[in-house]
Amino acid sequence: MTRILIVDDEPQILRALRINLAARRYEVGVAPDGGAALRQAADWHPDLVVLDLGLPDIDGVDVIHGLRGWTDIPIIVLSGRAGNQDKVDALDAGADDYVTKPFSIDELLARVRAVSRRAAVHEAELAHIRIGDHVVDLTARTVFGETVFGETVSGETVSGEVRLTPTEWHILGILLRNPGKLISQRYLLTEVWGAKFVKESHYLRQYMAQLRRKLERDPAHPAHLITEPGMGYRFVP
Repeated sequence: MTRILIVDDEPQILRALRINLAARRYEVGVAPDGGAALRQAADWHPDLVVLDLGLPDIDGVDVIHGLRGWTDIPIIVLSGRAGNQDKVDALDAGADDYVTKPFSIDELLARVRAVSRRAAVHEAELAHIRIGDHVVDLTARTVFGETVFGETVSGETVSGEVRLTPTEWHILGILLRNPGKLISQRYLLTEVWGAKFVKESHYLRQYMAQLRRKLERDPAHPAHLITEPGMGYRFVP
């Protein structure tokens, strides 16, 4: 059963959404403010979050940032803020969709179904990403040589599991979830080590070298884990 966390400080909206979603066989949790939302998301692990921006304690955009620090679950913003900048801020922070109040239940349910479908496809894609002679499964956090799946690559035997450290997984996960996109050094350093380490670019160089040695066919001339000098890194499928 799909778990949906509804975050809103209006009791009547919480009640209406809980009744309508439960009637359609969703498992529903509710939170009246941002702090409760972040705690419940960490403890309950919902499959989707419906989030109001105008919360009494933490702005909804900051809640999105907090969630995106550790999870890729879909987030649908449900807000009375109709300004374009509010939408841009929410989407830039990592929201997947934006519904403006007042809203119809049917419209929200359609958005929930659409976002859930996209997430399911995305998760399936994340379970089988090829890098050189290896297949990466981000959902199970495993890397195997392709011959494990009954194939021989370039006439050579490539088998067995490749072990990655937690930090290597963190960096690789960010890159693989954004295929073709340039990910800045600052973003990677902040996400992996924290804001105090934004100038420690040698950390990234060291870990990217390790990832290439483990995953690329020719680590000295990588085809997938690419450096954009002075800017950041890019995963090329």
